Amino acid sequence: MSTSGLSVGSTAGAPITVSGLASGLDTSSIIAALMSVEREPVAHLTDQETRLQAEQTQLQSIQSGLQQLSFSAAEFVLPSLYESSQTVTSSEPSRVEASVTEGAGIGGYEIEVTQLANSAQRTFTLTSPTSEEAITIDNHEFKLQAGEGAKELANAINASSSSTVYAAVLEGETLVLSSRATGASEGEFIKVTGAALSEVAGTAKEGVDAEFTVDGVAHTSSSNTVTNAIAGISLTLTGLTPKGPVTLDVQPPSVSAKQVEAQLQSFVKLYNSTVTTIETQLSTKPPVRPTQADEFATGTLFGDQELQGLLDSMRASMYEPIAGLPEEVSSPYSVGISTGAPSAAGASQSSLEGQLTLDPEKLSQAIASNPEGVERMLQQWSSNVQQLVNDAAEPGGTIEARTRGDGEQVTQLTTRINSLNEQLALREKALQATYAELESVISKNSSQSSWLTQQTEAMLKSG
Repeated sequence: MSTSGLSVGSTAGAPITVSGLASGLDTSSIIAALMSVEREPVAHLTDQETRLQAEQTQLQSIQSGLQQLSFSAAEFVLPSLYESSQTVTSSEPSRVEASVTEGAGIGGYEIEVTQLANSAQRTFTLTSPTSEEAITIDNHEFKLQAGEGAKELANAINASSSSTVYAAVLEGETLVLSSRATGASEGEFIKVTGAALSEVAGTAKEGVDAEFTVDGVAHTSSSNTVTNAIAGISLTLTGLTPKGPVTLDVQPPSVSAKQVEAQLQSFVKLYNSTVTTIETQLSTKPPVRPTQADEFATGTLFGDQELQGLLDSMRASMYEPIAGLPEEVSSPYSVGISTGAPSAAGASQSSLEGQLTLDPEKLSQAIASNPEGVERMLQQWSSNVQQLVNDAAEPGGTIEARTRGDGEQVTQLTTRINSLNEQLALREKALQATYAELESVISKNSSQSSWLTQQTEAMLKSG
């Protein structure tokens, strides 16, 4: 009995496949169409899973940004940000630099520099020895091996922590030795013994002290860093003053506006990036008829009321007056934080988006007129911002609760999807087996019919 036209094959545990069917029907396509319909619930659940995973990812990103913003706001609570300190400015810092050490007398000082402190020097030529030779410099001995030259000796001198000199190598095995300390030389300086070194005549140079005046009073110093000429002030002399004195201006102790400004600028930058991230999610609409996985992951937080409420509260915190404070320092807005001044062309795009700017001059004026008020306002405002942001972003906050809920739903969906896929796999195998059996029966019947026809024709011919 022939069964040509039928092929049934399978591997252990794999679905049965049918091809070249006796019925002439494309049963593989039929099975695929049936399974496609039955897989629609799985596709629907997978789309839900994709949306939830995307929402969870976006919420975690927003949570991370808010946590950083909270850390930045916490800096304004620290008393060290508002510690009073003195500042001193120099009219020519390239010639005379100045810094306050402590308790400097306020006012102006005039500095004239006529000579900078220098170190003593001696210059030698070196003849490489044919055997080990000892060289002594200011009672410190160095060994020069056979064949070694000025470079090797200079390296040994500069590497020694007990050496009193530095060494520099010039062309032609010339070695320049300079005292490690500046200031006027007393008696013989840079004493050198050793046959390998020969001093170059006329090149010895004594060290000298710095010579300068403070408000017309003469001073000398063995170093160009001077700490005893003006009480509470450290001077660094870096050049002569041939065009007249350099003026120093010492200010009374005050809160550093620059330090507060730097911290506020850092906060504003982080605030703006965080707001942009949230606004992007709130304004990104999901596709009308998504078909791809990335489309299902788009716009998952569009118009989210909880995030919109948080954003509105954050913006309001920049302008709401804090009770108990003078009007001129009652909010961040009063010390220079705003969405920018309007122009002739109207509000800028960044202003419309709620992006903050800082007016350093307004901040500086507020600190100068009422430093204690600025400190109290920023500390209270900072605490309010932290509480607002932490309610949403800290561990156990509303955002984490949402991401945890999304994660639980994803886990449940994954379990359901896996279970349905297992059922569908069994369903597909059952359909394949049923159609394979059907084809086998059809093929068998076809073979029997063909045999009977052949027998009938044979009997007719023989009769």
